[in-house]
Order: sequence, then structure tokens, then C-alpha cells
Amino acid sequence: MRFKITLLLVLCVMLFNFSKIPVKPRILVFTKTSGYHHESIAVGVPAIMKLGAENNFLVDSTSDASKITESNLKKYSAVVFLHTTGYMLNNYQQADLERYMQAGGNFVGVHAAADAEYDWKYYGRLVGAYFLSHPQQQEATLNVVDKNHPATRGLPAVWKRKDEWYNFKSISPKIHVLMTIDESSYTGGKNGATHPMAWYQNFENGRSFYTELGHTDESYVDPLFLGHLLGGIKYAIGDNKALDYSKATTVRVPEANRFEKTQLVQGTFFEPTEMAVLPNFDILVSQRRGELMLYKNGTKTVKQAGFLDVYWKTHTKGVNAEEGVLGLNIDPDFKTNHYVYIYYSPSDTSVNRLSRFTMTGDTIDNKTEKVILQLYSQREICCHTGGSIAFGPDHMLFLSAGDNSTPFDEPGKKPFNTRAFAPQDDRPEFLNHDARRSAGNTNDLRGKILRIKINPDGTYSIPEGNLFKQGTPKTRPEIYVMGDRNPYRISVDQKNGFLYWGEVGPDAQKDSLETRGPRGYDEFNQARKAGFFGWPFFIANNYAYRPFDYATGVSGAPWDPMHPVNDSRNNTGLRELPPAQPAFIWYPYAESPDFPQVGTGGRNAMAGPAYYTDMFPKATRMPDYFNKKVVFYDWIRGFIKLLTLQPNGDLDKMEPFMADTKFHNVIDMETGPDGKIYLLEYGTGWFAKNKDAGLARIDYNSGNRAPEVASVATSKAYGALPLTTVLTVKATDPEKNKIIYMWNLGNGVKKTTTVPKLTYTYTKKGNYTVSVEARDEYDAVSTSGKTVAVLAGQDSPDMKLKVANMKANAAGKALMMSLDCSACHKVSEKSVGPAFAEVAKKYPANAASSAHLIKKIANGGHGVWGDVDMPGHPALKPAESQKIINWIYSLK
Repeated sequence: MRFKITLLLVLCVMLFNFSKIPVKPRILVFTKTSGYHHESIAVGVPAIMKLGAENNFLVDSTSDASKITESNLKKYSAVVFLHTTGYMLNNYQQADLERYMQAGGNFVGVHAAADAEYDWKYYGRLVGAYFLSHPQQQEATLNVVDKNHPATRGLPAVWKRKDEWYNFKSISPKIHVLMTIDESSYTGGKNGATHPMAWYQNFENGRSFYTELGHTDESYVDPLFLGHLLGGIKYAIGDNKALDYSKATTVRVPEANRFEKTQLVQGTFFEPTEMAVLPNFDILVSQRRGELMLYKNGTKTVKQAGFLDVYWKTHTKGVNAEEGVLGLNIDPDFKTNHYVYIYYSPSDTSVNRLSRFTMTGDTIDNKTEKVILQLYSQREICCHTGGSIAFGPDHMLFLSAGDNSTPFDEPGKKPFNTRAFAPQDDRPEFLNHDARRSAGNTNDLRGKILRIKINPDGTYSIPEGNLFKQGTPKTRPEIYVMGDRNPYRISVDQKNGFLYWGEVGPDAQKDSLETRGPRGYDEFNQARKAGFFGWPFFIANNYAYRPFDYATGVSGAPWDPMHPVNDSRNNTGLRELPPAQPAFIWYPYAESPDFPQVGTGGRNAMAGPAYYTDMFPKATRMPDYFNKKVVFYDWIRGFIKLLTLQPNGDLDKMEPFMADTKFHNVIDMETGPDGKIYLLEYGTGWFAKNKDAGLARIDYNSGNRAPEVASVATSKAYGALPLTTVLTVKATDPEKNKIIYMWNLGNGVKKTTTVPKLTYTYTKKGNYTVSVEARDEYDAVSTSGKTVAVLAGQDSPDMKLKVANMKANAAGKALMMSLDCSACHKVSEKSVGPAFAEVAKKYPANAASSAHLIKKIANGGHGVWGDVDMPGHPALKPAESQKIINWIYSLK
């Protein structure tokens, strides 16, 4: 017995000692790049592997971002981002890297690691700074300011070497600098006397090290640089402690297929503008031309609830008006008072008016109207109405109003391209071309977002905290935000009162910095307090326009954002304006270096809700991942982005949401009482009753998901009768459930199979569209809409060529539909741009026309078909443009 106990003790001691044997550290070298530094990556990876072999740590390397996932990162003591650039990680991978650092993971960044992920501010803090610029490669002097670190112990105090020297922005105050560069020793430095080149920091529950050095191939055979890099890696590995994911606070991103767009109704609205979800889940919708529509949740139908006689028609000059019923919302106490607020353009007077109505049952009675506020609007020529209504905390009503200024040149007149830049023409005959008279005027309500408190009797009072105190000469106390061009949709955070809005910007596609100013940008803005946001003196990140003499064409010095001055002859307000506030997010037609994931093309920024999960029922609300996120979307580009904010309100991360889901020009987005997100879709095409206009809801599925159908194919797409073809479908089930396939053969015949294949013989001539749904064993059914065409009884000699052309043309149409083209063009009807059929008539199908159209698609255009600018698509490859052009030619 004593022997057994002794043996057991010995075994326990052995196991205890064995558990203390250190595990060999393993690091992951990540090298994904947007196109630069391939050569230095090629020499850098082997060099780091050699360091690992010589210093007792294991090294894996990859350029595959799918390796940046929680299950894989758990294997590593540290990750090394070697020359990574651009938009590297999707939102799933970003969240998992954050969780890795929170669990005690460690990070090393080398050189171009700072030139990445500009709209993910967490990454900038992790690295310690972002790349700003660099001069040409040259020799310079480095000063080691801290030799008590593994990365600098072996370096000389003054180190001369040749490399590519970065200037930095957004330098974190939390970094501990190890090495600086002497800007007097080279040309092109912009960070001054304390220009950092290498640093370290404690970050989350781990460590971060960054070195700017290492651009040149020669670096990776330089003993001093390799010792420096090795020291940084050893520092990051530290004592190689185990990760503790109980400390991770970032929520993992739910799978995309857990979110579903549920169409409530479609094809019934004619230019819808804004909506309000009622407490009983009915939805009020305003239509620009006057109708007030009501979606009945119980019957899933739409009826008319009211009508306002509004000014909306096309101008005599041929430019579409934007006026009409512009905005709508319900009172926060609607359940008891039944008040509805509407902002509209009455037909009998040139004003835009905010009124309160009472809704009785399903009817809004015009006799109950109480006019709250109205502002003058010039109607000679369009544009920019704003018109969104939102309530904030304490029942504060916010109302947006556009600058009532035209972006178009008037026929026969020469306002020096007012349309493309900031309209500042104060000559008497160009009144509508001067936004200083409205947006830049402290005594005018146009080009503003107003903030008022509605009194019980329908009057209003001015709350504390607006931009100008009541009684200030030459100001309007209702103004909360000024300097807006077209703040079309606004939203207010219900907890902290922050105001958000999308600002629709001007059309200039290129900078004209020596004469006029910056190119056009759209903005997504945040106001934590009252302020001036720049227009028409500044745009985007306070990029300044120049004063411009429209009579002589002479430009002045750029406006000063700290001391803007409104010296327009049309200004009735203060001459000296408050300092201009920069935009929160800004992006041009072309690629945005600051916010790369917003893409390119047409732009129309909108503001969605700020979301808090604790405000809604747990059974129906969005998942915890949504908590404290702000929704930003674009009407034309069709994207929805979720913004994560830092505690002070600064942007921390932008990430895509339901990126593979088709949205039909969302014009309003609201949170319902159930915590679900509701969408109002204007539809594809301007100033029209669009078949795809409607209401939709975003549902979250935390349980079993339906199978996903990837594609449907046929072994024989055409042929003589009888035509036997083998139909196949590719489908997967997220939960690996068994799948049943339900085929619709397009001729009235339906069949079910348990395998993804069906052999069928067509005996009658016809063009048949075959579709298939996939159902799992728990009756969850896919709604993919994937189809394939079968042409039975058609076997002429040229059929093969016809089918090939059909497939090619279908590819071109699909590519066109995936872009923003359909927002401005229809197939056979004129929109703000020409119909594709008209383009086909105008251009012969030859190489010269194709080359011309490829250039137009890339660069955009103006003036050939009308006044509205057609945005360019510079990121589209010529071969892709040719596919679209071939489809257009097929419309002949």
C-alpha cells in the first residue's frame, strides 16, 4: 500500500514538472498586401523563418486572411504583420483579431503594416500610427532614444542607413518610442523633431511592437536590422503565456446568412420618401406627390391614409422638382396623442412647411393641421430639400432642410460651372447659384438642421444648446447645425442625443485646387453639439473652396476653416461664422483613401438608427453584436455599413452588413418597437413608380437556417424535341441537415428529389425557366431565385451562337445590375440618365464606339444627355465594361 502511494506521488510530481515544461513559441507572419512590397515580403518571410530556427520559435506564414480567425489565432504567441497594406481583413477577421489581443495575444508590425485598414481605427491604435506619406528612398540618420529594450539593445545610438521613410498621422499617445529619425538628415520629413520610427506599447491584454524599417530587400540581410526585428518579436512573445478568451469583450460577428431581408410589400409605392413604424406595427409612408400611405400589418396590404396638395411637378425648364411631401414622423407619445408630423411643400405658396396632424383610426385628417414652422423656398429651378424629421431625447424634434441651391448651369448663362463645385455666385441673376445666402447664412433656415421643442398647443420653444442663443442679432435660434448642402436623412441617438445625417455632396469628379477647390464628396456626419459644418466654404475633412469672382473668373485664397467669412451680397446674417467642423466620414466618386470599403461610383449618403439592444424585447431584437452600433447607408451604392464608436463618439470601425443582399435604393431606415430594422425602398429609377419600391424588414435567425442554393445548371440548354436534359443544383445547408429539392420545370410540372439532380424530357416546344428550392428536414426553405433557361424544340444551325450571345449578354446585364448604373438608367425609359436602349441606338457596335463608351464608364460624363452628372467607375476593368457594352448593343 505504501509503495502504491509513493508511486502515485512520484507520478504526480512528474506530471506537475511536465506541465511546467515551456511550450515552444509559434508566430504567424501575415503578408496580405494590396499590391505593394512583394519583393521585400519575398525576402522578409525566409529571414524571419531563419530567425525562428536560430532562436527557438516556430514560424508559419500566410497571405490568406481566412487564417486570421479565432480558431487559428489560438495557436500563436504573436502575429507579425509584414508589409500588409490596404483593406486586408473582413469584419469577421477584424473582430477575431481584436478578441485575440483582448485574450492576451501579441502583435508585431513591420513597415507597411501602418499603411492599412484606415477605416478600422482599432487597428491604427494597435499599430500605434497610420502611414501619411513618404519621400523617395534615401539615407538618413536614426537616433535610438531607448536602449533598454530587446529591439534596440544591439543598435548604435546613431544609426545611418537607407530605407523608405514614412511620415505618420494619428500617432497614439500611448506608444513608448524607441527610435526617432533626424529630419534634417534627409528630405521629406513631416513629423518634426520627435518623428518616431520604432515603438512598443502594452495593448489590451497583450503587447504591440512596430518598426518603420524594412522596406528594402537589403534590410533582411543586415545584421543590425535583423537583430532589431528579432528583439521586437521576442518582446511580443514575452513569457509566452496562454491566451485567456474569457477577457475578450468584442462580440464575434454573426454569420451573414442569419440576417434575412423579409419583403413586406413591393410595387405599391410611387416615390416614397420617409416612414414611421407605429406601435401596432402598421407603417406610415409619405409619397413625394402628396399621398400618405398606410401599410397594415394585419392584412399585409397598403391603403391611403391621407393626401396633401403639394408642389412636386417638373419645372418648365425641364428639370425635375424635388419638392413635395419630404418627411414624416410620429410623436414619441403617438400611442396616446396620435400626432403625426409632416414636412411638405404646399402647392399654393413657395414655402416648405412643418405641420402637426392628428391621426384618427387609419386616417390623417387635414382639418387637424397645426402649422408649426415654415421657411421660404425658391422654386424657379431645383434642388436640395432635405426634409427628414427625427426625435431625440426629451422629445426634441430635429428637422433637416437643404440649401435650396441649384447644381445645374442655366441654359444661355455662364455661372462658371457652379454645378460641380460650391455655388457662391452672388450676382443678382444667379440667386439660386449662391448657397452662401442659405446654408452659409446664420439668419436663414435653409441648409440647416433645426432643433426645437414642440409645445402641447403645437407651437414650439427653443431649447438650450442650439448654435445661436435666442435674441442674437442676425441669427435664427432654431438652428442646431448649419452649413449643409442636402442633409436628406437624419437620425438621433436616443441615449446621448448625438445627431447623424447623410450629406449629399456636389458633382466635381476632380480637384481644381488652383481655381475652385476640392472635388465633390458625400459625407456621413455626427454632431455631438451644435456647430457649423462648412458648406459652401468647405467639404469633407474641411477641404477649402476658394472665393471666386464669377464675372471675371478670378479666384481668391482658400477659405480658412477656423475663421470663415460670409461676404456674399445675399447674406442677411453674420459675416463671421463659427469655425467649420470636419465631416465624420467622407468619400468621392472615385476610391476613397480614407474609407476604402465604401467603394466607388454614384453616391448618396444616408443616416440610419443608432442601435441599443437594451431598448427592445430580447425575443425580437437584433443580436448583441448590434449593440451601440450606428447605421450608415448609401441610396445609390446600395450598401449598409455598421459603425462601431469609441466611448467618446469617435469612429472606431466600419464594417459591411448584408453585403450580398440586394437592396432597392433604401430611402429611409427605422427601428421598430420590436427592435427589428425596417427599410423603405424607393426603387430603381428616379421620379417614377418603381416596381421594386416597397417595405422590408431585417430579421435575425438565431436557430436553424435554410439551405443556400448557389447555382442551377442544365446539361442541354436547347435542342430538338423530345429534349432530354439533366438538371443539377449546387446547395449547402449551414447546419449540415438533409436537403430535399423542389423543382419547378417552367411548364407547369413540379417534381421533388432527394438528390441534387433531375433528368427530365420536354415534349412540347417552348422557352422554359427552371427553378429549384432547397428544403431541409426541418422545413426551412431557401429563397435563392436561381434559375436556368431551357429552349426546347429549337435546334437551328445558329442556335449555338444565339445561346452563347444570350449568356454573354446576361453576364453583362448581371454586372450592370451589381453596380449603381440602374439608379440613373433604365432599359427603355428615360430616367435622370438616358435609357440603355437609346444609348444602343446612338452608338454603332464597333471598336471605336466601344473604346469611347469604356472611357465614359470609367470617367463619367456630363452634358450629352442632360444636366445630371453620370459618375465614373474607375475601378471597373475594361473587359468588364465591354461586357456591359455588349449587353447594351444587344438592345438594338
